[in-house]
Amino acid sequence: MKQFLTEDFLLQTETAKRLYHEYAKGMPVIDYHNHLPPEDIAGNRQFEHLSAMWLQGDHYKWRAMRANGVAEEYITGNADHLTKFRHWAATVPYTMRNPLYHWTHMELLNPFGVKQLLNADTAEEIYQHCNDQLPQWTAPALLQHFRVEALCTTDDPADDLQHHKTLQQKGFGIRVLPTFRPDKAMIVEDVPAFNAYIDKLGAAAGITINSYQALMDALRSRHDYFHAAGGRLSDHGINTFYAANYTEAGVQRIFSQLRTGHAVTPEEALQFKAATLHTICEWNHEKGWAQQFHVGAIRNNSSRLLRRVGADAGVDSIGDWQVAENMSAFFDALDKKDKLARTIVYNLNPAYNEVFATMVGNFQDGTIPGKMQFGSGWWFLDQKDGMEKQMNTLSNMGLLSRFVGMLTDSRSFLSYSRHEYFRRILCNLLGNDVENGELPGDVNWLGKMVQDICYNNAKAYFNF
Repeated sequence: MKQFLTEDFLLQTETAKRLYHEYAKGMPVIDYHNHLPPEDIAGNRQFEHLSAMWLQGDHYKWRAMRANGVAEEYITGNADHLTKFRHWAATVPYTMRNPLYHWTHMELLNPFGVKQLLNADTAEEIYQHCNDQLPQWTAPALLQHFRVEALCTTDDPADDLQHHKTLQQKGFGIRVLPTFRPDKAMIVEDVPAFNAYIDKLGAAAGITINSYQALMDALRSRHDYFHAAGGRLSDHGINTFYAANYTEAGVQRIFSQLRTGHAVTPEEALQFKAATLHTICEWNHEKGWAQQFHVGAIRNNSSRLLRRVGADAGVDSIGDWQVAENMSAFFDALDKKDKLARTIVYNLNPAYNEVFATMVGNFQDGTIPGKMQFGSGWWFLDQKDGMEKQMNTLSNMGLLSRFVGMLTDSRSFLSYSRHEYFRRILCNLLGNDVENGELPGDVNWLGKMVQDICYNNAKAYFNF
């Protein structure tokens, strides 16, 4: 019987093993998109127990537990932390062939050294073993253990970024940089929430937002603030790209409607979003930032769980909005003015992989290698099959060798095992090609390619 989770996990050929162990394994990590709380790093967070480190906020695990028939009380409810862990442990054997099964055991092995399989019978022993080690695994210690060199958190424009400033003042050895995520300034479908957010943004910027121009002044002020704090990326979660004809007077009228509490039509909402996002992307270009677009999630599908748990409850899924024409128009509007910044697009619907990969190729301009990036498998696609499909599509339609590689997109400090997961999958993909006679066995060149994708390309792309 073959062992599970050996040193050669996922590496099916001798070439794959060489590429991983000699080239990929030891490379540092640049995690250019995640949702880690900067306060945990700045405050040197000591996790109270394994559930706090591993289960809180992890909607991947929550979804699996619900599918396994676990009541919400033992997932996001008021049950004690050990009881919640027992329910998760009892669910784990049922996650076989879901990436959670791999991630769970990789995260127990590294950093905790646990080689046992997690299940109902081993739950308490593993829980106690990991809890005994928690004093040494503070949030900063975990980052250092996983060889993280730089990470970019996801931050609202109204955030004061105090924790980032604290880390800079401390001289923390890992670069922890903010990312500008202005989505709430464009969610105009919920008028009360929009207006509450505009008031909050105005207070942060010290600007009374009584016009559309004042809104853009406030956003620009915060964009400048993020830049001064080390921010070099923006991030945008969108259903599809916002492309529409609009006028300054028209957008001001729409803004006035919203501020007086009146709903706008879908066409007006699109015009408002198109104007706002286009302008922010021009600022990104002016400052030399990179910009990221996470495209295609349909969120908060269960109103029952949204009411009980709130947003990010694990009830989002893949959407199917048409994207090609709007993406083309959006990028072209910036490109023809020479204001298209370095751009990464992440696709959530695998049916559109080829659309995304070919679209970014239209707007490469020869200024830097891989300026326009078809980003890594995201969310529901950051698993073996999804990663392989993304890399195969990129290989067929563009240059895999210029890919900026993996990111965690996670709220957990243990998720850095996903970089290892990605590196093993990448090396196996290339190793299989060599063994099949589809690529030459030039391990030195392929090793360089692997190291570039794992680290060097991102370091150069983001100027880290």
